[in-house]
Parts: sequence; structure tokens; C-alpha cells
Amino acid sequence: MARAILFPMLLLALIGGCVTAPAKLPPPVVVESSIDQVKAETPIVPTVKPTIKPISIRESTELDLNQLLAAIDARNPTIQQMWQASAALSMKSVQARSLDDPMLGLNVAPGSGPSANTSFAARAEISQKIPYPGKRLLRSEIIQWEGFAAREDVTAMRQKLAEAGQNSYADWFLIGKSLEVNVENLKLLTEYRANAETRYRNGQGPQQDLLQADVELARQQERAISLERARKVTQAKINTLMHEPIDVPLPPAREIKVAPMDLNLAELNERALANRPDLKALQFQLNSDEAALALAEREYKPDVEVLAAYDGFWQGANGRPLQWQVGARINLPVQRERRAAAVGEMKAKLAQRRAEISRMTDQIMFEVQEAHEQWQESRKIVELYEKTVLPAAVANVKEARASYTNGKVPFLNLIEAQRNATMLRDRYYESVADVIRRQGALERAARASEPMPRNPLP
Repeated sequence: MARAILFPMLLLALIGGCVTAPAKLPPPVVVESSIDQVKAETPIVPTVKPTIKPISIRESTELDLNQLLAAIDARNPTIQQMWQASAALSMKSVQARSLDDPMLGLNVAPGSGPSANTSFAARAEISQKIPYPGKRLLRSEIIQWEGFAAREDVTAMRQKLAEAGQNSYADWFLIGKSLEVNVENLKLLTEYRANAETRYRNGQGPQQDLLQADVELARQQERAISLERARKVTQAKINTLMHEPIDVPLPPAREIKVAPMDLNLAELNERALANRPDLKALQFQLNSDEAALALAEREYKPDVEVLAAYDGFWQGANGRPLQWQVGARINLPVQRERRAAAVGEMKAKLAQRRAEISRMTDQIMFEVQEAHEQWQESRKIVELYEKTVLPAAVANVKEARASYTNGKVPFLNLIEAQRNATMLRDRYYESVADVIRRQGALERAARASEPMPRNPLP
């Protein structure tokens, strides 16, 4: 009887030791070539490696757009957060293709121990569930495609952050230029007021000229207050994008000169449809849905559970147990209505996803067209200001100042000419900033593999 008790216990300990021992990860599953190709193109643990060295804020004398975008790409925590979520999906695919843990069981009949008619009755059993061939592969494939879609979401977020950085740079550039214009305008208005005061004291002009100059100076001082508020907010926004303290001082924006460029719209559309991460993410999700449909169809096939047991309950006439047993169980997939509904659900999701891809394709074509036209509009406006509007405004102020000095026109004409020139200079720099913003929008819409030329002045 002692041997009958000892042997099942040793077997149970041996099996338990095998189960609890550290298990090695299963070897990589051989998947379809399309997944292998995507794996080769997309690393499992991606890292952000900007080609341009990120700026050091405290060492730079000017804020360069390309360096700013590289710093945002390297430091923004949102990107790292999404990378880690993508890496978590990669680990889930390993879990999905793994077998369930084996089940270990032990049954004993306590009353058989002191019995003189039977040996000690005990049963130790180990079983393993084995899904129908292909199910584990499909479960893993579903998650792998979802992981690839998540990585495209990371790329889309990087583009959105780059566009946000470009917009913030445009704001920083515009604020810097507006402050310069404001300082120059205050200086000129102070000179005009001094001239008007001299003429008033000499009896050559009315006191209204002084009052008009004071009003215009006060308007410009009000604008200086608003610009200072906007400067601090934009500085905080840029520092936040770079994951820097919001009060870190920023150098002035590097000068940007808009140069004529002729972009092929058809080429931009082709590039966008081939490389847009949101469209590629939908295509990966479509692949995931196709794998889910294949899995739903395979649920009609039964799974198998194999088992081995040491059984001391079945005993012969001499009281000796009939010890070793092997067997198998299968589930009976008789609930066909439920499985048919699952297949129908996945077919509907596939149709939904295909329609979503068609809608996204149309939306991308529109976004590229819209961004291209807006960018062209801003470029043409900048060119118009540089060649025609600003030279005319400068000449108008010069003529008004000479005419006022000679007493040919009232002081109000000079103030109006100066106000118009200031407004037009502000509008010119707004147009340059619009080019920067719309260039970022066009790069995101067209998914340019390389940044479009920014034409910085040397």
C-alpha cells in the first residue's frame, strides 16, 4: 500500500515541477509573407532617431525650424507613450499564439487507505488543450496587424506634432517680427510727435496734431502689451512640445525667405495614397479583420484536449490498480447559430472597413488639393507684397513725410500713411507665417518622405 501511495505522489511532484519550471518563449511562428515584410519594415521596439541633431535651447542664438522639429520628435513624451503601447501589442501577439497552461488534477479516496480489501485509490491527471490547427496562428495574426496599425498611429502622431511645431514656429516668427515693427513704429511716431510739437509751438500747426500723435502712440503701446502676452504663451507652447520647462527663454526665429517652388499635384496625391499613415493603419486593420473572419470560420472546427493519468481507482480482482491511462476530449461545435452570427459580424466589419478606406482615400485627395491651393495662395500673396505692396507703402510714407514737412498736407495724412505702412508690414509677415503653417499642413497631407525646402536665409 505504501508503494501505491508513494508512486502517485512522486508522479504528481514530477509533473508539478515540470509545469512550474521557467518556460522558454515559443519559437517565432511562421506567418504569411505579407506580415514578414511588414515586420522587416517596422521594428518591434522602434526608436526615434532624428536625422538632425536636436537643438540645445540655451546654446542657440536663433531658433531653426528643422532643429525645432527634430527636438520635438526626440523629446515629446506623447511619442514615447504611443511607442510603448505599440510594443505592448507586440507582446500580446506572443501570448495569443501560446498554448493554454496544462491542467493538473489529483483525486484520492481517503477511505481506501485503511481498507483491507483494496489498495490506496488515487488518480493523478495532466491534460493539455490543443486548438484546431491554424487557430493560434490566426489569433496572433489579428494582434500583429493591430500592432502594425498602432505603429502607423505613432507615425501619424509624429506628423501631427511636427505640424503643431511648425505652426508654433510660425507664431514665434510672426510675434518676433511684429514686435520689431511695433518698436520701429513707436520710434517713428515719437519723432513725428516731436516734429508736430515744434510746429505747434512755432504756430505752424494745430494742437490736434499732438493729440492725434498721442492717440496713435497709445494704440501701438496697447499692441505691444498684447504681443508680449502672445510671446509668453507661444514660448510656453514650444517648450511644452519639446518637453522643456515652459519658462525656458527661446532665441529669435531664424529668418525665412519664401522662394518660388512648383510642386506636382499628381505626384503629391500619389505619395499621399502610398504613404499616409492613417490610410496604412486602416489597411492593416482590414488585414486584421480578414484574419478575424478566417478565425470565426475556423471556429466550426473542434479543439482537442489530450490527457494522461495514473489511476488507482480501477482495480482488478486481486486489488491491484489498473494504473496508466491516456485519452482525449473534443468540444462539439454544435452551436452553429452563434458561429454563423460571428462570421456574419466579421463580414459586416470587413465591409465597414473597406468603406472607411474608400472614404479616407477621398478625404486624403481633398486634403492634398486644399493644402496645395492654400500654400500656393500664401506664396503668391507674399510675392505680391514683396514686389508691389511694401515698396509702394514705403514710398507713400516718404512722400507724406516730405509733404507734411513742407506744409503741403496735414499731419493726419502722415499718420494715416504710417498706419497703413505698419498694417501692411504686419500683413506681410502674417503671410510669411501662413506659408510656414500651410507648408506643414501640405507636408502632413501629402506625407512627404522628406521635408519640403524651407529656404532659410544664410
